[in-house]
Amino acid sequence: MNIIDGKKIGEKIKTKIAKEVFSLIQAGERRPSLAIILAGDRSDSSLYVSLKEKSAKEVGIDTSLYLIKEDDSEEDFIKTIKFLNNDDSVDGILIQLPLPKKFNTEKILKKINPIKDVDGFCVDKPQEILSPVVLAIKESLASLKKDFKNKKAFLFYNSEIFRNEVKNFLEKENIFLESYCMKDSSEFDDKIIKKIKECEILITAVGKPRFIKKDFLFEGMTIIDIGISKEGEKVFGDVDFSDVKKLNINITPVPGGVGPMTVACVLKNTLIAYKLGNIKNK
Repeated sequence: MNIIDGKKIGEKIKTKIAKEVFSLIQAGERRPSLAIILAGDRSDSSLYVSLKEKSAKEVGIDTSLYLIKEDDSEEDFIKTIKFLNNDDSVDGILIQLPLPKKFNTEKILKKINPIKDVDGFCVDKPQEILSPVVLAIKESLASLKKDFKNKKAFLFYNSEIFRNEVKNFLEKENIFLESYCMKDSSEFDDKIIKKIKECEILITAVGKPRFIKKDFLFEGMTIIDIGISKEGEKVFGDVDFSDVKKLNINITPVPGGVGPMTVACVLKNTLIAYKLGNIKNK
């Protein structure tokens, strides 16, 4: 088993960002700035936000945290976004998901200025900005130094928006995508497993712990595990790591795989948004 070390890849991305930010400061420019909106009081969301703030500080990106209480109105939430959209000192806006159920997530995300959308949710976002998770997929594949052109990938997913992002990225890489939505179903038949075994790459982003077994896979396959779920204090991915560990495969672990790369890619997008904003304002 070959572990795709997301921490190591993430640190390389952050080192490159830090060098660029340092050069900006040396040239007399201001630091890039990321605004993070945290709604509600989920402990895991607070943890993820603190990790992003810590990583931003390490590379020289300023952060500001905006707290939305669960009993605040959706109108007040949107007012906060509009305020940040109009603030030229804010380059990127990140809304920590999931939001409390009372808020319309899709409606709220659409209010972000596309140039400042560092999570890449806006349909009309600049082509320079990709979803950080898609960027993590890109970095994972690139780290293997393998030619995946004209190969097939299989995706388990819950979100059509995410599927489309992945599909668009893979098409540009000349990789063909097969996919299966798990949003309304946790079951699939042998035909799906057969399709998976025809693919060089398996990407899973479901949040169903350990449902990917060794019977799905073959030697030499690459698995990118984006799914994450908690059982007590333990964190698991979609892949049953203990079941597949004897296979000769490339795999992103959970934790320590896609997560650190995604955080680094949020910062990468913030720097891109900073550059795009400066071009627009000149």
